[in-house]
Amino acid sequence: MSKKQIRFLVIGGLAMVLVGMTATWTLTQEANWYPSEWGADDQRGAVNRITPQKVLEATALIKTGKIYQLGRVYEAGMPLFGTRHYSLRIPQTFGPLEGENKLTYHDEIVSAELGQVGTQFDGLGHVGIGDLFYNGFNRNDFAKGEGLEKIGVEHVGPIVTRGVLIDVAGYKDVEFLQGGYEISAADLKGALNKQGAEIKPGDVVVIHTGWGKAFWMKDNARYNDSEPGIGMDAGHYLVEQKIVMACSDNWGIEVVPGTDPTLTFPVHQLFLTKHGIYNLENVITEELAADKVYEFAFIFAPLRLKGATGSPGNPIAIR
Repeated sequence: MSKKQIRFLVIGGLAMVLVGMTATWTLTQEANWYPSEWGADDQRGAVNRITPQKVLEATALIKTGKIYQLGRVYEAGMPLFGTRHYSLRIPQTFGPLEGENKLTYHDEIVSAELGQVGTQFDGLGHVGIGDLFYNGFNRNDFAKGEGLEKIGVEHVGPIVTRGVLIDVAGYKDVEFLQGGYEISAADLKGALNKQGAEIKPGDVVVIHTGWGKAFWMKDNARYNDSEPGIGMDAGHYLVEQKIVMACSDNWGIEVVPGTDPTLTFPVHQLFLTKHGIYNLENVITEELAADKVYEFAFIFAPLRLKGATGSPGNPIAIR
């Protein structure tokens, strides 16, 4: 085969090998995305954008004191990705203990991929490109059976910042977007314009697709089978806005199936691996959308699970 028949095109860290008329995508480990803008040793990523001034901006948005719980209930039978599992057991009733008050008590045993079920926060150690993760850290050096020795979720810290709801379902005038619908940058911009809202650096973006309201614990098979979500076009737009985290009422933030069948969760790699931007999945968004609450104080504190890839939790919005 002649040199003229083989060409390489590198776009966003992915190399496309063109052989004749056939195009094949392969992952590369190009160094153009690390070290991070916060330094070669940074383990926190985009939460570095949350300054004291950003926290004060968020608290200034609280006008009524109404609290919205954005986290799903962790329970048996909730939708789970792949072979992940969740179970909770009360092993026995303890007591009564010694004493005239006859104290009794319960404990629980929880078995789960704790950071990757239900409402789940994706840490920087969750997704990589080949062996390389956020800031170019090589998993062969830090991923141990007892936990990650770098970029574990314990490094994140509390997230208190301005939140922005982008009601894409409302913008499209539908109850829910269809599975496989790719939300474009134009969709995000159109919804923001309709709402009279804007994204500022350091914000958390919450995307309402209607998918969770329609199918969570109602039709789990359909919920898991596909999802509407952002594609790379919208992903790059959000990166340019310098957000801290993307949240959505679906299980994977990005569109499934993707428009390019040769790529697997490329938006996860764009956000987590290349830019240190976090994901928060399976979030309740319908109450914010119903009340047309488009900006709010957003609060979420990942559990300090040393070496973990993510965290469960109950994010809240306060208007």
